[in-house]
Amino acid sequence: MSTYEATAVRPVALEAPAPKRPKLAETWWRHVVGILALVIVLFPVWFIASAAFNRDQSVSGTTFLPTHFTLNNFTQILHNTVIDQSSGSHVASSYLRWFLNSMFVALISAFCTVILSALAAYAFSRFRFKGRRMGMLALLLIQMFPQLLLVVAIYLIVLNTGSIFGFLGLNTFSALIIVYMGGAMGVNTWLMKGFLDTIPAELDESARVDGATPAQIFWGVVLPLAAPVLAVVGLISFISTLNEYVIASAILQTMQHFTLPVGMRGFIDQQYGQRWGPFAAGALIAAIPASILFMSLRRFIVGGLTQGSVKG
Repeated sequence: MSTYEATAVRPVALEAPAPKRPKLAETWWRHVVGILALVIVLFPVWFIASAAFNRDQSVSGTTFLPTHFTLNNFTQILHNTVIDQSSGSHVASSYLRWFLNSMFVALISAFCTVILSALAAYAFSRFRFKGRRMGMLALLLIQMFPQLLLVVAIYLIVLNTGSIFGFLGLNTFSALIIVYMGGAMGVNTWLMKGFLDTIPAELDESARVDGATPAQIFWGVVLPLAAPVLAVVGLISFISTLNEYVIASAILQTMQHFTLPVGMRGFIDQQYGQRWGPFAAGALIAAIPASILFMSLRRFIVGGLTQGSVKG
């Protein structure tokens, strides 16, 4: 066969036509729904921002734009000095202390939750053992009872545990972190297990042929591929821990150990007076770390949430 004939019979690869962009007349309702959802989501944020920059201390008088613009609310919240009711001493810069306490508890809880949930999900996804199905069902059933219903039981457990192990007693961050981890393990394990099921098991077999142990396969093969769901679980755990109030108020006793929601509660009750302006300013500052973390992990969020839902 000549060169010309070989060239003549060779199939020609055709370029796929570019997808046709939908016209605005066909998708206008999507834009309306998106704008409406954006307004609903941003309205509370704008309301808090307006109250934070408003001189009035009442939220009932808050308008779309601050009527009396001021930065005094931020000065008050950052230089706030209150009296610790347990010791009677003045606590300076209490907001910064509460902020650091919340960051410490949220970061440690999120990190430990991600690691333990990944280990449990890997075991349920890759190994077959007696009681595997019952264990997964038990995790699912436990999540049907929120921690809010178990506040009294959690308090008594921490109280009695603290009499034996002091670092796990009341008014300790370690006890609070363990309680948060226990409440988040079930749903996060299910989410990670669904994602790990989408990772081909052939990768494990190839690594096993090369002599890798199950631990090496987990840390070197599976965990890097599970980065999207790890980011999602860490973000969810961080935000939920940062916003939690009820359990933290039951375990933490002194003002030096308060987290941000527990400490800032005093600005809107009768203990410090109704100071909604500094409260709104503090809430606005507290949203900055969560926003930064969300923006830095945004490329993982869609993949981590959707891929983990295709298999159970």
